[in-house]
Amino acid sequence: MLLAGDFNVMPTERDVYKPERWLDDALFAPEVRDAFFRLTGQGWTDALRTIHPDETIYIFWDYFRNAYGRNAGLRIDHLLLSPALASRLVDAQVDAHVRGWDKTSDHAPVWISLADGTVHKRRQTKVANQPA
Repeated sequence: MLLAGDFNVMPTERDVYKPERWLDDALFAPEVRDAFFRLTGQGWTDALRTIHPDETIYIFWDYFRNAYGRNAGLRIDHLLLSPALASRLVDAQVDAHVRGWDKTSDHAPVWISLADGTVHKRRQTKVANQPA
């Protein structure tokens, strides 16, 4: 099973540009973050974090103040995998360049690649096309 969508939660400081500016926002509230970690504590795997454990990953950039051009983004969309599906995870990426298109969404597409069977070693790569 896959839980996918805009969860409106930034789980860690690494998931938001200038986290100190978000301390009073519901997206970064301790209660909201705790709820997210309760989900992952039940065995759900955060696909992007599994493939990119130390990367700064943004999926959403506001339309104001050139947020995309400055890479002042947020990671609020998540792909959470059940244990059976997590064992098949090969790759997870953000097609951030799509956010730079004219008249596009403020969210970039996120995707995963799954093997037909259990994967023993995962590929770790940089997030594709993150703006500078």
